[in-house]
Amino acid sequence: MYGTLAAAIVIEVVATLALRASDGFRRKVWIAPVVAGYVASFYLLWLTLGLGMPVGIAYGVWTACGVALVAVIARFLFAEPLTWVMALGIALIVGGVLTIELAGVAH
Repeated sequence: MYGTLAAAIVIEVVATLALRASDGFRRKVWIAPVVAGYVASFYLLWLTLGLGMPVGIAYGVWTACGVALVAVIARFLFAEPLTWVMALGIALIVGGVLTIELAGVAH
C-alpha cells in the first residue's frame, strides 16, 4: 500500500516537473510525459485507495510530498526560488499531514 503510494508520488513529481519543462506546452516533446505521468499517478493513487488506505491520509501524503519534492527539485533544475519562508511552509504542510496520519492510526 505504501509502495504504491510512493510510486504515485514519484510519478506525479516527474509529471509536474515535465509540465514545467514544457514551457506552457510550447515544447511539444514534454506533453506525452506530462499526460502519461498524471494518468499513471492517479491510477496508482486509485490502487492505494483500493488497498484500504483512507482517502484523507493517502491524498494528504500524496500532495504534501509532491509539493515538497517539486519545490526542492525545481530549485535545482530550474533555478526557482526556495526561500526560508517557503521551506517553513513546506514544513508546516508536512507537519499537518503527519498529524492527520497519526490521528488516523489512533482510530
